[in-house]
Amino acid sequence: MGHLMDRGKKYEKARSAVDLSGIKPVREGLKAIKELAYANFDESVDVDINLGIDASRGDQNVRGSILLPHGRGKDSKVLVFAKGEHADAAKKAGADYVGEQDLIEKIRGGWMDFDFAVATPDMMAAVGKVAKILGPRGLLPNKKLGTVTFDIGSMVSDLKKGRVFFKSDKQGLVHFSVGKESFEVEKLLENVKAFLKALVAAKPQAAKGVYLKKMTLTSTMGVGIELNPEEVLKA
Repeated sequence: MGHLMDRGKKYEKARSAVDLSGIKPVREGLKAIKELAYANFDESVDVDINLGIDASRGDQNVRGSILLPHGRGKDSKVLVFAKGEHADAAKKAGADYVGEQDLIEKIRGGWMDFDFAVATPDMMAAVGKVAKILGPRGLLPNKKLGTVTFDIGSMVSDLKKGRVFFKSDKQGLVHFSVGKESFEVEKLLENVKAFLKALVAAKPQAAKGVYLKKMTLTSTMGVGIELNPEEVLKA
């Protein structure tokens, strides 16, 4: 209990010293997020972007992937559904779990200890048996994202290096983690800029008006700080 009170006092002291009003210059915002991190773990630093899209229209959905310059501070666990030479390629590329029906049965039993799932096209009929489990969690292999492929080695290698995916939700919002509170401000900034550039590159042709409408920076346990996306891109 004493630890919680100590952390609470530290947070309140930091918060009272940081002006949270208005739109902040990006370096100031990132510095404030680091100062306001008070949890006894390395908090995630996240960005929420409101996009100028009609999220009800399929041709305006935004999705893509990016290999962040400094990663996210976390080693991703990659599962691969493959057999034969493709299974061998997955293991060689560093996949954490490689299998077929055995993995499908484990997932059916409630096991979900992985961050990404990749499959060869010939395995997708079998993977369909757990689509209702993987789909809602964003873990179902997807051809558009490159996670359904015979080039298993390249995709596994990319995911282990830190490639991550993003997509807009039903409200036209994209939520994305850009690193950890322990990262230096400049490294967080480079990750944020790289993400924004990838987001701009993924802009649907059908989207009209202001695309990057509002940008909020938060940490896992912290408050939100508003940034100007155009300023971030020029920083």
